[in-house]
Amino acid sequence: MLRAPLEPAEAEDMAAALKVIADPARLRLVSILAAAKNQEGCVCDLTEPLGLTQPTVSHHLKVLADAGLVVREQRGRWVFYRLVPERLAIVREALTP
Repeated sequence: MLRAPLEPAEAEDMAAALKVIADPARLRLVSILAAAKNQEGCVCDLTEPLGLTQPTVSHHLKVLADAGLVVREQRGRWVFYRLVPERLAIVREALTP
């Protein structure tokens, strides 16, 4: 974005990703997952750092998953979410000169 003009499709894709992470809770979730081992975490471990209820955290993770920024994996009773580095690269590249 800072090196060359964006094509329309690139602008749409980047705008969608930026819109999703523009929410403070979702931005914090991305940050927490990025700092976690294997860049993943269980919903049960994400509620306390955010100070939000499990349903609220699950909602934010669903929004991130719908945008392709995280993937979910059911492990028994728990759902784990993992960052999708390729998708996050769109955001990183938008901010890199």
